[in-house]
Amino acid sequence: MRGKRSNPKKSGTKILVIILIILIIASGGVLAYKIIKDKEKEEVNVSEEDNVITAPIDEKQVEIFKGNDRPIAVMIDNHSDAWPQAGLQKAYMIYEIVVEGGETRLMALFKGVDVEKIGPVRSARHYFLDYAMENDAIYTHFGESPQAASDIKRYSMNEIDGIAEDGTTFKRVKDKAAPHNAITSMSKLIESAKNKKFKMTSNKESVLNYVTDEVNLEEGQQAISVTIPHSKLQTVKYIYDEENKVYKRLARGKEQTDWDTKEIITTKNIIVTFCDNYTLSDVENKGRQGIKNIGTFDGYYITNGRAIKIKCIKNERDEQTVYQDMEGNEIKVNDGNTFVNICPTDADVVLEEGM
Repeated sequence: MRGKRSNPKKSGTKILVIILIILIIASGGVLAYKIIKDKEKEEVNVSEEDNVITAPIDEKQVEIFKGNDRPIAVMIDNHSDAWPQAGLQKAYMIYEIVVEGGETRLMALFKGVDVEKIGPVRSARHYFLDYAMENDAIYTHFGESPQAASDIKRYSMNEIDGIAEDGTTFKRVKDKAAPHNAITSMSKLIESAKNKKFKMTSNKESVLNYVTDEVNLEEGQQAISVTIPHSKLQTVKYIYDEENKVYKRLARGKEQTDWDTKEIITTKNIIVTFCDNYTLSDVENKGRQGIKNIGTFDGYYITNGRAIKIKCIKNERDEQTVYQDMEGNEIKVNDGNTFVNICPTDADVVLEEGM
């Protein structure tokens, strides 16, 4: 019986079909590989674009209280014979409190700024230490009351006393009469502090809750003019400059200006705290004052032509004051300098809608 012979033509066709299938499969693999790679590349590009779009933008920083330079507090004479004063405009915060005779004294706080002339520098009063401590500030003065001397020692205050200095940190100028003529500078104070081995940096947060977004106190009352009587002798008035969004400062009916520039002193923020003062009974019998500033007190926060009522809470002498709105929330404060006026509870503070 003869075997069946294969058909060469049919075998060749079969081989061609197999080769074609292999080529199709290979082409499909290449195409699939290319599609996958293109997809991966597209995903990478999208991811990179997303990163560009969603990358965190640096937040605005508060300018008035930036850096870790330790604040330096300086007692500033506010007697009319001491006017005009130097350096106040470069302070980030200034406290005004009554002293003997119905006068007030100022304590100006400086941080990370170069000020060539500060003064006239005057003597310490013990209740100003409370506000130097809550700002972690080096306390600068020229002389001291007995109560201040005792408390400086009690609280181990880092202090620079003009009377105890070597004659280079402070100097007396000729265009004012003593005791209203002692001046200094930030560079001199920093040099003295370093020589005393004081800590020169501070990580303590600011007393005030500064924010970079403008605070307009829409719910408050208008305060284009603000009058604050500290005593029968000393009345302060602030007048709002709408164009520059700051308050101009007057005392006893006179504009308070800078010693050298002659420009009027301005402030972005005003805080009023109502707490009583009283006369001390001591051997010197000079009528020196004390203040009842531990506890919760009424006050105002004033900025951008408007005012709100606030609570001022200070639990200990060396603890930071907390300023809250009437709902118990810490107030937001505009990024700018601040005058804190501490006046008697019966002071007739007047807020006016216009001049």
